[in-house]
Amino acid sequence: MKYLVTGGAGFIGSHIVDALLQDGHIVHVIDNFSTGKRENCNKNAHYHEYDLTDTKNTKKFVEIMNNVDTIFHTAALSHVQPSIEDPLRYELNNTIGTVNILKSAVAGSVKRFIYSASSSVYGNSTMLPLKESDEPNPISPYAAQKYYGEIYCKMFSEIYNIETVSLRYFNVYGERQNLEGAYANVIGVFIQQCINNEPMTINGDGKQKRDFIYVGDVVKANILASQSKKIGNGEIINIGSGISKSVNEIAAMIGGNKIFVDAVKEPRENLADRSKAKELLN
Repeated sequence: MKYLVTGGAGFIGSHIVDALLQDGHIVHVIDNFSTGKRENCNKNAHYHEYDLTDTKNTKKFVEIMNNVDTIFHTAALSHVQPSIEDPLRYELNNTIGTVNILKSAVAGSVKRFIYSASSSVYGNSTMLPLKESDEPNPISPYAAQKYYGEIYCKMFSEIYNIETVSLRYFNVYGERQNLEGAYANVIGVFIQQCINNEPMTINGDGKQKRDFIYVGDVVKANILASQSKKIGNGEIINIGSGISKSVNEIAAMIGGNKIFVDAVKEPRENLADRSKAKELLN
């Protein structure tokens, strides 16, 4: 089969590309390399360097989508704090970019569209574990934009009859994760700091808890979402481990010196309810 991965030079997208190629599929990638890295590219995939937000590229997108069965839409600007500092840039990339690629998918007669959503839409909910039926409460531009993407996916399914599903990732870690800046995934940052003989930087008191999930498991969820006959009408599915650990616990597991810095605006705890994923992705 032929697949398209947007953001396929990024952390999660590049792993999806590798998995699809390993299974013998034809894979095309659209990435503007603003955050994606060329060293993540697989020589057996077909890369197209375009900006998803530019409507002038729509005709080219449709051409690339010829005979594509499924699109894995992982392209986005991620992280909460930078979205607060520059909400317009994030809105353009995360909302307009998603609508533009959805529109192109319809024009290109793509069967299924798998959207990389985010558990950040739950906000500071204290009703744990977090269920897909819980009321969204975004507390940052990034979270709001990810929620808008889910709404658009559901809407496009209903209006244009394209199969869509939104996978709400919790805290993904693994190879190729971003290790730069204050908003990178904490596990990778701590490991890198220890390698560099630097103290581990902890935001706030370190008691905030997260549901961490390995990138390989996220890839498996995406592949299963492309195959499942139980979904395609805009369903929202949590993708997490079902176990939460505090930042202090992660630091203790890795070992080393710690320094505490001012807290950033983020949920106090998140924990995925995995029952829907088990039901629909098995």
